[in-house]
Amino acid sequence: MHIFVKGAAIAFFSLAITACSSNPDDGFTGKESADVLYSDARAAMDTGNFSKAARTLEQLDSRFPFGAYKDQVQLDLIYAYYKQNSTADALANIDKFLKLNPTHPDIDYVIYMRGLVNMQADSYFLHELLNIDRTDRDPQNAQDAFKDFNRLLKSYPNSKYAADARMRMQFLKDRLASYSVRVAEYYIKIDAWSAAAVRGQTIVETFSDTPYVERALEIMVQAYDELGQNTLKQHALEVMKTNFPNNALVAQR
Repeated sequence: MHIFVKGAAIAFFSLAITACSSNPDDGFTGKESADVLYSDARAAMDTGNFSKAARTLEQLDSRFPFGAYKDQVQLDLIYAYYKQNSTADALANIDKFLKLNPTHPDIDYVIYMRGLVNMQADSYFLHELLNIDRTDRDPQNAQDAFKDFNRLLKSYPNSKYAADARMRMQFLKDRLASYSVRVAEYYIKIDAWSAAAVRGQTIVETFSDTPYVERALEIMVQAYDELGQNTLKQHALEVMKTNFPNNALVAQR
């Protein structure tokens, strides 16, 4: 049963890639007006055909770069690329828009989209579908997404996207804290006790509102014990006693 589910998932993913990579002739004649092209692009977006929408918007941008739709085309392209999981294209358009339109009324939306694109790039469809734990993967996109959402909240605290950004930041904190725990546990495995202690302390200081603080303190206690740093070990135990009184390490004292 499990083999069938995995096989079906991989087949589905392969079909999705094939569908996204196809590029049928959309019938552009080069004579369409800006209004017609934008209407076609919006119709494609409304029906969820983001591949066609992107191609149409690209035509519009190429043929009418300074037309009435120039800003809206860029905003729609960002969203269309995001929906297609086209990270590089989306980020390129976002960064270009931010550079050329620093006072645009939709800048908060563009920064928010940058966070969404980076957060999407951090996710792995097949891993999530098959419930595979890959918290050890490179967190660079997650870190970038966190910075994007943080930038939004600092620059536009009253933005309509602020509440969602805050929730996503908490998710990203958990993701980054989990990664740090995995790194610290690897340091323990190779007897790099100083590095393990530093990583544990970073988790406690930076991700204090995540569920990984208790494990970080355990790592610190173990690392300081191995390093003969009894004062630091006792301090970590005191913090653990205050916050996690039922932890086994506290009971052993």
